[in-house]
Amino acid sequence: MDPTLAARALSAATEITSTALSGDDPETVLDTVVVRAAELADADLGLAMVSSDDGHVVVEAAVDTSGEGRALQGLTLPADSAAGRVARGGEPVVSDNFVVDPRTAPFVPDELRAFGPFAAAPFGSGGRVLGALTVYRLQGREPFSAGTVEMLVAFAAQAGVVLALAEGANARHRVTLYQERERIARELHDVIVQRLYGAGMQLDRVRRNMRKRFAQADGARLSDAIDQLDQTIEEIRGTVRALRSPEPRHDTGTPTDLAESARGEVRIAGELLGYPPTLELSGEFADIPAERADHIRAALREALSNVVRHSGASETRVTLTRDRDGVKLRVRDNGSGVPQGVATRGLRHLAERADTAGGKFFINSSPSLGTLVAFDLPLD
Repeated sequence: MDPTLAARALSAATEITSTALSGDDPETVLDTVVVRAAELADADLGLAMVSSDDGHVVVEAAVDTSGEGRALQGLTLPADSAAGRVARGGEPVVSDNFVVDPRTAPFVPDELRAFGPFAAAPFGSGGRVLGALTVYRLQGREPFSAGTVEMLVAFAAQAGVVLALAEGANARHRVTLYQERERIARELHDVIVQRLYGAGMQLDRVRRNMRKRFAQADGARLSDAIDQLDQTIEEIRGTVRALRSPEPRHDTGTPTDLAESARGEVRIAGELLGYPPTLELSGEFADIPAERADHIRAALREALSNVVRHSGASETRVTLTRDRDGVKLRVRDNGSGVPQGVATRGLRHLAERADTAGGKFFINSSPSLGTLVAFDLPLD
């Protein structure tokens, strides 16, 4: 191989390796590989083709310097094409004019008939061929020299290793990103939502206790502020769910200690009620999947919110039970029930949440017996 060409190939490989290790998307790295391969081979077209399960090869990256602006990404070639054979067998293929060469002519697509000289080299890593790196020159140009083909084969081998590095770096980046998203979600849920919830309850308590002192317009504005806080809490919960989406992990979420969450919710409600609700826990709650725990936590918060806002209760009992069927939540109070005509948007949301999660929700409320809110959720 020409020493100058070898030095250029080494420089290109170093550049691509640095790009891969910086955490760039593997597709971006593959684009750079094709651009550099075409430059090194003095080619008019460069393609990176990746093998599919049925042996076909698909163009994943392309650079066309011939000036025609061909759209070749996504082009599929059969398994018996030269690129398909290279991707399958791992041996390079070279042709002075692949349009008339009997080894390649039957498989030349219309999009590539303007080209003649052709070379294809396998790329992959760890003994596994991922596809073919191919270069082309326009009809009438001189064929690729043996030194250029040797360079292409070596460069393609290096590119395969680099792409494996890019996949690994990208995976590490995604894990780091997920961990950061989980941290933000936890702070939003455990800190911000708690504070907003407490502020909303305090405002509502002020509104109810001082209703006679407020002008009607002021009371309406305070009610609007409370509604906006409720809406903000719902929006933050939606953001938390989005941050905790299963990508890139495909499980049901990091387990969370639901018992500790329940204690926090009951403590806040107690501060607003002026007395501590009773909390009874039965079963193990430290390993409840985050998604399931969020449903239970939302149900508990909404039930306690209704006690604070509407019941006038002097006693509230919360029971949380885990058994082989799932988790069961009960919130009972001895108040006057949910008043007629009071908006029950939160309760409707809980019914929808239970339905979506495969659980059960019901409420029993009367002026004489108080209110019972029940929320059952399977864990399977």
